[in-house]
Amino acid sequence: MLDLVNEDSFLFDSIGNRFSSFVKMPRPKRKAAPPLASSDLDSSLRPEPKKSTSKQFDKIDHLFESYANKSLGLIDPEGIEALCKDVHVEHTDVRMLILAWKMKSEKQGYFSKDEWRRGLKCLGADTLTKLRKAMQGLKKEVMVPECFEDFYAYSFQYCLTEEKQRSVDIETVCELLNVVLGSEFPTQVNLLIDYLKIQNDYRALTMDHWRNFYRFFKEVSFVSLQSYDSSQAWPVILDNFVEWLKEKEEKN
Repeated sequence: MLDLVNEDSFLFDSIGNRFSSFVKMPRPKRKAAPPLASSDLDSSLRPEPKKSTSKQFDKIDHLFESYANKSLGLIDPEGIEALCKDVHVEHTDVRMLILAWKMKSEKQGYFSKDEWRRGLKCLGADTLTKLRKAMQGLKKEVMVPECFEDFYAYSFQYCLTEEKQRSVDIETVCELLNVVLGSEFPTQVNLLIDYLKIQNDYRALTMDHWRNFYRFFKEVSFVSLQSYDSSQAWPVILDNFVEWLKEKEEKN
């Protein structure tokens, strides 16, 4: 799906320097099981799975405590920088954003214990060595289309740092576009970034804009724009972008 393997910078720093200053389905009904013999019953009641899970969480929690701010009960920016050093990943690396996505982290630059548990259990990492290894393969996970779409939406949501915030400033959006889509759509992303920086109609963009950028890149051929249909429900900013591209082409 995406070639994120060569993308080496998710700019938490450039996103307002936030990182450096502080990143059911219903269960099917089970058929009634046949009566168990006493020996089978004894075996079925063994608590090993529960103990195993408990032991895993104990190890995950121990790792959490090694990075957490004791007074906050959270891994804060300082703890994240220490984590980055230990897993051999720069704090500006896109994998830190992917890790936050795996944890479903809600506050940029902070990991709660529940988020940490969720992410590391998902990665099967209950030791630093396992986490370091898991970090190396994180980029591959977002190559799966379904995973990428969720990650793509999350990357925007993660930048909404204030309560009731619904939009992200243009500068941040440009950085995010370059990191998240730049490797797959380099021409489109570069042109859109150029346009966003010179246009004066929008100072910030919403999730709707963000989602439609990805859809636009997938559906519209570049640089001919032959598959672009203005009658479709594209955001105005993309209509304006297309007009800008056409004018740019005519001048050349």
